[in-house]
Amino acid sequence: MNSSAYQQGMQIRRDVLGDAHVEKSLSNATDFSRPIQDLVTEYCWGTVWSRPGLERKTRSLINLAMLTALNRSHELAVHVRGAANNGCTDEEIQEVLIQAAIYAGVPAALESFRVAEATLNEVRANA
Repeated sequence: MNSSAYQQGMQIRRDVLGDAHVEKSLSNATDFSRPIQDLVTEYCWGTVWSRPGLERKTRSLINLAMLTALNRSHELAVHVRGAANNGCTDEEIQEVLIQAAIYAGVPAALESFRVAEATLNEVRANA
């Protein structure tokens, strides 16, 4: 895809998630799954993440809360890494997950704490 939103989305996606993650996602895309990768890049990253109303750090924290509420552990790990890349501290991530526990449920938050801690340990080990 060559739209400006797609190109901008690709850059933001790489900035937040890292080149290695994006390359893996794109190289694993099949003819069947490529359309969703294109959609996510253009609209999620290129249209929404590029909006001026919120900083990337804030967007990351919002994503952590929503992914906890939805109990989406794989995507949560991806976005914990992105939150760290966007300058979120461990304490900020903990606070979002505690907040989510009250509104989304303790079991979901407990799982998110496990995923977040493992991901942050991995990020530190690879730094």
